[in-house]
Amino acid sequence: MRFLVVGSGGREHALGWKIAEEGRDNEIYFLPGNGGTSGIGKNIDIAPTDFGAVSRFASEVSADLVIVGPEDPLALGIVDKLEEAGLTVFGPTAGGARIEGSKAFAKEMMTKHSIPTAPFRVFTAEAEAHRYIDKSSKRLVIKADGLARGKGAIVAQDGEEAHSAVEMIMGKKAFGDAGDTIVIEERLTGEEASVLAVTDGERYIILPPSQDHKPIYDDDQGPNTGGMGAYCPAPVVDQEALNYIESNVIKRVLKGLKKEGVTYRGVIYAGLMINDEGIFVIEFNARFGDPEIQCILPAIDVNLGDLLLKAAEGRLERTGRITASRWGVSVVMASGGYPGSYAKGKEIRGIDEALAREEVVVFHAGTSRKDDGRLVTSGGRVLAVTGSGNTLREARRKTYHACRAIDFEGAHMRTDIGLKGLARLEKAGVIEC
Repeated sequence: MRFLVVGSGGREHALGWKIAEEGRDNEIYFLPGNGGTSGIGKNIDIAPTDFGAVSRFASEVSADLVIVGPEDPLALGIVDKLEEAGLTVFGPTAGGARIEGSKAFAKEMMTKHSIPTAPFRVFTAEAEAHRYIDKSSKRLVIKADGLARGKGAIVAQDGEEAHSAVEMIMGKKAFGDAGDTIVIEERLTGEEASVLAVTDGERYIILPPSQDHKPIYDDDQGPNTGGMGAYCPAPVVDQEALNYIESNVIKRVLKGLKKEGVTYRGVIYAGLMINDEGIFVIEFNARFGDPEIQCILPAIDVNLGDLLLKAAEGRLERTGRITASRWGVSVVMASGGYPGSYAKGKEIRGIDEALAREEVVVFHAGTSRKDDGRLVTSGGRVLAVTGSGNTLREARRKTYHACRAIDFEGAHMRTDIGLKGLARLEKAGVIEC
């Protein structure tokens, strides 16, 4: 079969890697891909937002399935355009992608369909937002309504920080048009987790829960990033919690979208906060999480290409869950300075040594190759190094040993990915963790 993966990050490398594992007969094209994807398929220099060029190339190679990775082309309607050309596409239409592309839309839909979430208000005028902050006694989170590459949510420690966030987003346009509208919600505390479901609009398959780590530094300190690492499965989501999430989140959002006139075919990503008061949706995403999918795919046994094709064609055979057969830990190695400004073109060494280790895979995100074949950095999040094992402790050990084999100037990573899971398992009396 011929698969066309749209995107250039670690998520797209992971999706292609899993499909490549499933059979030598699978042909995989990446548009545009990165320095690692060329090792498992063919990189084609076409931008994900050049819908015409994507459509023409997919038709030329007779692609059996186009898989759209990033949020931007989804929100802009790539699926609508490709389906008009008669192509089979995994990913929601623009109407469905609004659950990620507009936080205001998502929050209002959650309220309408009784999906648990934090109390909120939507603002289109900066002055009105400032007045609301002055009257509020709660700790607040200020979110740009549109897409901001995972950096559009600012957790304010007090009213002064909340005012500064509003000014930065709405006044100074830190995220461009994405900040024309903002959502201000009450801050929830607890432990975060992610639950992803592949769906054909009616039926769905829930993947094992994972836990992302957004802040740049250990102990969840510093500014938010696109994600500095994840592990799977996340013990904070036990069977009782997963049952609740399936009934009150996954089923309800699909039902709500259908009432909005959307048959949603793709991934529903629920970002959750879990505390003593319950389980609440922080956000929905319309695509696979990055770096969550990098730790999930090595931990599960599934024919991914077949699953995504059936979902795209509206013919999933059942509703169900996939259970992790092992633990997966993914650690992001980032450029120095990220999530702020950072240098590019730094040579990367040691990947072959890392890959020589058992049950280790290195997913490329911000990498490219020079004409002489050297691998260099080209983005903020450079690599997602993933190890798997029979226990969480074993998977962590493999991952960090592999990370230490890799080097590039300014490389930075968190050292605590998976420790929350270990603490929870140890508290529960699980010895082999």
